[in-house]
Amino acid sequence: MENSLSSFRRAVQEGYRYIETDVHATSDGEVVVHHDHTLDRTTDAQGPVADLPWTEVRQARVGGREPIARLADVLEELPETFFNIDVKADSAVEPIITLLRKAKALQRVCLASFSDNRLARLRRQGGPGLLTSMGPRSAGALWAAGRIPFAGLAVRGQVAQVPVSQGRLKIVDRKFVQAAHRRDLEVHVWTIDDEADMRALLDLGVDGLVTDRPDLLREVLRSRNSW
Repeated sequence: MENSLSSFRRAVQEGYRYIETDVHATSDGEVVVHHDHTLDRTTDAQGPVADLPWTEVRQARVGGREPIARLADVLEELPETFFNIDVKADSAVEPIITLLRKAKALQRVCLASFSDNRLARLRRQGGPGLLTSMGPRSAGALWAAGRIPFAGLAVRGQVAQVPVSQGRLKIVDRKFVQAAHRRDLEVHVWTIDDEADMRALLDLGVDGLVTDRPDLLREVLRSRNSW
C-alpha cells in the first residue's frame, strides 16, 4: 500500500536501506506520511490533511485497512533506514525540521520538494548539515551546464532528483550525469518501473532509482552484481 508502514517494513525486509516517501502536516503540526494534499484518493476518509487535526487523520485507513503513519513512528521503528522525504506543503516545513532534530534524524534524511522557495526555507531552518535535493531551477541549470561549455552553476542541494524526461525534453542523459558528477552531485531518477529503463539508467551511471517495483529493481541489481 502506498506510503504505508507495512510497505516500508517489507522494503527493509527485502534488503533496502533507502526509502522514498512524502509528508504533510496536520492542522496541529503532526508530520504524517502521505502523498496527496487530501485524504480522498488513498484512504477511506476525506478532506485536506492540513485542515484536519491528528485525532481525525489517525482515523483514516490507507486502502481501507492501515492507519496513516506518523513520520516520528516510522523513524523510530526503522532506525537504520535512510529516507528521501518529499515535503509536500509549506505548512510541513517547520514541523519536519523540529521533528528531525528531536529524533536526531537529520543525518539520515534527504529532503526534497518541487518548490524552490520551500527548499530554501528547509535549508535555512535545517542548517548546513541538512541534505537536500536540488530544486527545479538548479536542476535546469545543471541540465544547461551539461550542454553549454563553462556554464556557471550555483549549486543548491547535494542531489539532483529528476524524471528521465519532462514533456518532450530529455533530461537524464550522459551529459547530465557527467555534469552532475563533475560537481560531486548524485543523480536520482524517478519513477522507474521498467526493467529496460532501469538497466539503461544504471549504464549511464546514475546513483539512485526511485521505483514502485522494488522486487524488480532488486533482481536487476543482482544480475549486475550490485546488490
